[in-house]
Amino acid sequence: METKDLIKLASNTKIASRKLSVLTDSEKNSILTNISKNLLKNIDIILKSNSKDIKNAKASGKDYAFIDRLTLTEKKIKNMAFAIQNIIELENPVGQIIEEKTLKEEMNLKKITVPLGVLGVIYESRPEITTDIGCLGIKSGNAVILKGGKESINTNIVLEQIIKQSITESGYDENIINLIKSTDRKITSEFLSLNKYIDLMIPRGGESLVNMVGEQAKMPAITGGVGVSHIYIDEYADIEKAINITHNSKVSKPSVCNALDTLLINTSILKEVIHKLIKNLIEANVEIRCDKKTYKLLDQNNNKVLLANENDWGTEFLDYKMSIKCVDSIDEAIAHIELYGSGHTDAIISESEDRINKFVTNIDSAAVMINASTQFNDGGEFGMGAEVAVSTNKYGARGPMGLKDLCSYKWVLKGNGNIRIR
Repeated sequence: METKDLIKLASNTKIASRKLSVLTDSEKNSILTNISKNLLKNIDIILKSNSKDIKNAKASGKDYAFIDRLTLTEKKIKNMAFAIQNIIELENPVGQIIEEKTLKEEMNLKKITVPLGVLGVIYESRPEITTDIGCLGIKSGNAVILKGGKESINTNIVLEQIIKQSITESGYDENIINLIKSTDRKITSEFLSLNKYIDLMIPRGGESLVNMVGEQAKMPAITGGVGVSHIYIDEYADIEKAINITHNSKVSKPSVCNALDTLLINTSILKEVIHKLIKNLIEANVEIRCDKKTYKLLDQNNNKVLLANENDWGTEFLDYKMSIKCVDSIDEAIAHIELYGSGHTDAIISESEDRINKFVTNIDSAAVMINASTQFNDGGEFGMGAEVAVSTNKYGARGPMGLKDLCSYKWVLKGNGNIRIR
């Protein structure tokens, strides 16, 4: 793809965004309904293209976590279609009156939500992002330009074709959604410079991708989202809850940003809880990196139990790996999270309201869980239908970004021939 082709694609998307921004909710929902139906009609075609991507990724030596994020199944595709139905059911975020008041001389002032315009999305191996963000864009009145990684290119091309077909069948401009099919890194840099056409850039991937977008993007960008998630098991914890929550936070899907990375256990209950915790985790094939005190309590001949080093604190593993450290107090746990956390998702397991309140007050993360799995930090679980990203930014959207976070606002002042006298 040459630069002129990229600019033409961006220009077409910008024009389509204006048409999309004035559609009614029912008109936007008709597009989404078609996308959901056409996904289900084309499961075999999607899986066939995805199998090519998986084969290529394995041949190039990609690790488990990458392959897991890349892989689609019939169940996953059905879930993608179901997620679109959830988006349809959500309230239209456009045209909402945020604020209204009467000014002097009976002038009426309203603050009304409007679409941002065009979203740019750069992502790595997760092809479901193509439909998730594409459909959230449509529902919120935003056109979308997508650039996935080369490893998922075959799947993304098929998904774009299905989306465009669905838009056309509904009678609207197919340029509402566009996929950059070039895998040239030079195009990525040029994409990040198109602030004339793109209103917000969203990276979905690892730390290196997020940092690159933050450094190079000429338009506003979501630059947070790297997840280093902690759980602190307090001395007042319910042990059975601790075992189940820890296991679910790590094992239910290890390759996502809200998966558990570091477990902090109060020293006073370490001997009581550690073997029960470790048993379930090792049976699930989790590799454990422990501090010295914890390591001495475990079977050091087990190849799944290792002595931790400094790099094991503050690492987003995205795999069947985690670190464990004992702490003497909740203050030490908070200090550890402040030093090594990323402000993404952190949790406490405790039955003490005082300890819970102290943890929630002091942990400055986008999502704080109390006696619940870290994996609940998700747009779908939070009732957003699907999520655009999880942001750790403090300005603007924070945590799972849904429909409302894809809107800006404008002021509308209605007078009756009023003039301002200075």
